[in-house]
Amino acid sequence: MVKRINLALQGGGAHGAFTWGVLDRLLQERDVEIAAISGTSAGALNGAALKAGYAQGGSEGARVLLDRIWHQLGAVHDLRLTGWIAQALPPVGMVNSWIEAMLPVSPMNVAALVTSPYQYGPLYRNPLEPVVRSLNFDQVCAKDGPELHIAATNVRSGKIRVFSGPEVTGEVIMASACLPTLFQAVEIDDPRTGRREAFWDGGYTGNPALYPLFRSHLPDDIMIVNINPMLRENIPQTPQEIQNRINEISFNSSLLRELRAIKFVKRLIADGTMTPGSMKDVLVHMVADDDLMNTLSVTSKLTPTPYLLHTLKEAGRTACDRFLTAHKADLNQRETVNLEEMFG
Repeated sequence: MVKRINLALQGGGAHGAFTWGVLDRLLQERDVEIAAISGTSAGALNGAALKAGYAQGGSEGARVLLDRIWHQLGAVHDLRLTGWIAQALPPVGMVNSWIEAMLPVSPMNVAALVTSPYQYGPLYRNPLEPVVRSLNFDQVCAKDGPELHIAATNVRSGKIRVFSGPEVTGEVIMASACLPTLFQAVEIDDPRTGRREAFWDGGYTGNPALYPLFRSHLPDDIMIVNINPMLRENIPQTPQEIQNRINEISFNSSLLRELRAIKFVKRLIADGTMTPGSMKDVLVHMVADDDLMNTLSVTSKLTPTPYLLHTLKEAGRTACDRFLTAHKADLNQRETVNLEEMFG
């Protein structure tokens, strides 16, 4: 029997290669159907690549296109060589620590205080644009395959804007991944407001947005691929540790709000306060590797080296395989994230 699920894909820069690995493994499951995807930032790019590749060649086509996109992002044509070399290299967490030791204050953080991406004038180019433009948007917006929803943040209103179906363009994906200290806001003519709007990274308001996946025609199961650690046991003390944890908390806050709302609705359904069927009883699942992500930081999010991308992809495949082994039978039956325990 086919298991139908929705995917919610977090953003996190180069750490999105972990999601690439999760998707690469999940697409090998012939009896799992992806009904809809909600993605933000790197999650938006992963979702668009999966959708376009699926339209071209099914699950295998999606895996091939995801490979191509991440090879472009790592500026390398074949990550197999990286995988071979990686066996002789130290863990990525140790490499991340060395970089932070050599650069106790991130040059990008310093630059953000004194410069603006608007100061580059006509020389400014969004480095993500060539990768995004390589996608076939007729396939990204095709009616067949999973629904696709992409979140961005409206700069003027500060509200989330979810673009769906034919609304998804290259500008939308770049907007969803637009960190305002690094990139100029992406301007899009928005028919909802009737004006040209500027957008920043969707992670500020929906990382990822879950509510587009609550629609009645979609399955109850939402599999969240989480790449920002929920928990860090050690109290941050250095400037970089503090900034890193602020970044993680900020980019997890919207997801936690939606999960808390799901928990509240589930309690109302369980105690009979809410009429059955009036609200969806969402089944939440999560694929993550907090142990690995706790060894990394915002520094590595901005450095998509082939070694890092290879390591994260393999970690994502392993995490997905671990989830499927433990919980594939639970899909469409019960949730595997204990929301009561998560929120005490």
